[in-house]
Amino acid sequence: VQAGGAFVKLDKKSGKILWKTLDDKGGMMGSAFSSPVFAEMAKRDQIVVQTREKLAGVDRTTGEVLWSKPIPSFRGMNILTPLPYGDAIFTSTYGGNTRLLNVKLSESGNSTSDVWTFRYEGNMTSPVIVNDHVYFQGKDRRFICFDLKSGQEKWRSDQRFGEYWNLVANGDKILALDNRGILFLIRANPEKFELLDQREVAQSETWAHLAICGDEIYIRSLSDLIKFRWK
Repeated sequence: VQAGGAFVKLDKKSGKILWKTLDDKGGMMGSAFSSPVFAEMAKRDQIVVQTREKLAGVDRTTGEVLWSKPIPSFRGMNILTPLPYGDAIFTSTYGGNTRLLNVKLSESGNSTSDVWTFRYEGNMTSPVIVNDHVYFQGKDRRFICFDLKSGQEKWRSDQRFGEYWNLVANGDKILALDNRGILFLIRANPEKFELLDQREVAQSETWAHLAICGDEIYIRSLSDLIKFRWK
């Protein structure tokens, strides 16, 4: 978890800190908002974490930083969750840009390099990858699709949405929960933005990530915890 201006591993029973790394003291905004993800990259099991200052791979057993790269953002507001894609990582930052970063680990040294970059700012969103394309919401509150192999923008929605979207993909369908309490059903179509359906699911704002369990959907609003059954 990112806490106390660092990335830490805790014993879940006792709360004891097992190791602490990537300490950037927190700054004026505190710890980073981005969530760490498990990944196997360059034949190495690791945790990819985006701090206020950098993107890094961390050994989950020892806390050793295997590689890192500075990721510029406005006041350290790295919010988007990075996504592993083979031996690369996709990310997009508030006040920075969108990029696919390649990672190499070898006995002679570890390195990172940009596969491509694009001048577009990701916002408070959780992106999803479907068939070599990534879908997410940008700072302009539009939904966007990128070809991960080429770095080409495929389309950007004309419609603007709320400040925050969290996404869950299943096959070629995407559920997107807007912070205004609206749930959207979208087809993952790299040729065009295809909104299939939408409905209001909460009366107050929804900033927590939706949860799927079988045919059930759990949504946490500011005032309620709501359970739906998908049919």
